[in-house]
Amino acid sequence: MDEILDDAEQRMDGAVTHTREEFAKIRTGRANPTLLTDLPVQYYGSTTPLQQIAGVTAPEPRMLLINPYDRNAMSDIEKAIIGSDLGLNPSNDGTVIRVVLPELTEERRKQFVKVARERAEEGRIAIRNSRRSAKSDLEDLEKEGEISEDELRRAEDDLQKRTDAAIKRIDELLEAKEADLLEV
Repeated sequence: MDEILDDAEQRMDGAVTHTREEFAKIRTGRANPTLLTDLPVQYYGSTTPLQQIAGVTAPEPRMLLINPYDRNAMSDIEKAIIGSDLGLNPSNDGTVIRVVLPELTEERRKQFVKVARERAEEGRIAIRNSRRSAKSDLEDLEKEGEISEDELRRAEDDLQKRTDAAIKRIDELLEAKEADLLEV
């Protein structure tokens, strides 16, 4: 029974972590290297995440610097950035690619808030799915006679507390991200 609860909590923690990572990819007014690290780039005929073919840093608050490990990949990286839905315009000086982040308009900020809310809901759904799976496993244990009905109720209460805590963490992350996005 404890194993099922701990496993569910681990999966819930994984959903919270994944949501935090997704939030990091949503652009705010400041440059953040995670904005581009998972960007898919067509590199020698295969799709490769940018972080595997280049280093991404933020030397200034509104600039990203991309240093490709292979100079031949520069045009592929530029095409990937231009083709993404991030609205960024890279400039290539032959050795590095600079991406200056433009000021966010109010409309664009609101779009990013919507995206953040969608990511938060995806996280909540993953948490609820973990709860549903664990609850089903607990009910199976009770049907097989391995735990009593009282133990099942206590375990379900514990599971619900863990679920509520994980959802609360996602809500707090969303609140912080919204404040960050709407900050001018």
